Amino acid sequence: MAHALAAPKLNNIGDLDSPEIRAARVDLAACFRMAARLGMHEGICNHFSAVVPGRDDLFLVNPYGWAFSEVTASRLLICDYAGNVVAGEGVPEVTAFFIHARVHLKAPRAKAAFHTHMPFATSLAMLEGPPLVWAGQSSLKFWGRTLVDEDYNGLAFDEAEGDRIAASLGDADVVFMKNHGVLVVGERICDAWDDLYYLERAAEAQVLAMSTGRVLKPVPEALARKTYEQMRATDGEAARLHLESIKRILAKEAPEFAD
Repeated sequence: MAHALAAPKLNNIGDLDSPEIRAARVDLAACFRMAARLGMHEGICNHFSAVVPGRDDLFLVNPYGWAFSEVTASRLLICDYAGNVVAGEGVPEVTAFFIHARVHLKAPRAKAAFHTHMPFATSLAMLEGPPLVWAGQSSLKFWGRTLVDEDYNGLAFDEAEGDRIAASLGDADVVFMKNHGVLVVGERICDAWDDLYYLERAAEAQVLAMSTGRVLKPVPEALARKTYEQMRATDGEAARLHLESIKRILAKEAPEFAD
């Protein structure tokens, strides 16, 4: 397993406690907590990050050694792209830093980046050929939005591997990392969460269908594209409302997530 990145804390970095940053912390913490509830985590590994609002040179990420179910808003770290922890206690896991720092730096549109080994999507990344078959409605949300990184290269222990992973993203929102897991990026935290959730649901349905041994029935290409366009027309608001619903649930059942 990967180890933690040793990094100093900088001082006099400016105001990192604005209402916008506080809201981003709460949103990201909610994603960690619900991902844990849904079995989309893996021990103390896997990581979510988001660019700090108003500070494109900094990003929020989970500290090494804490499970997703333990993450709170205040426990999240703020790091720069040089590996310095500028706010928070602890350090990021080393692969978390090299993947997320390089993705945010090399792909500025990726304001949020979620990397998991969630079981159903990861199982599809372990197979030869295209991971998703456009046979279920939920999968059509990702029509034309996925790429496959065929070149598994071990753990991301340096900038070169982080840059390779960032380059594999291209203009996609979802990367199936063969023999590894998935990477989902979005312009907002809620966008990345919504895609992560539905990606795993689509993968789960496909794996269950494949397990019957019967032949999958793909949706015709023209209809797949039409359905994708219908979904994308409302995805932005749906993603926002999805995350708001999660925060309401957690506020009732695990309010400490926002601490």
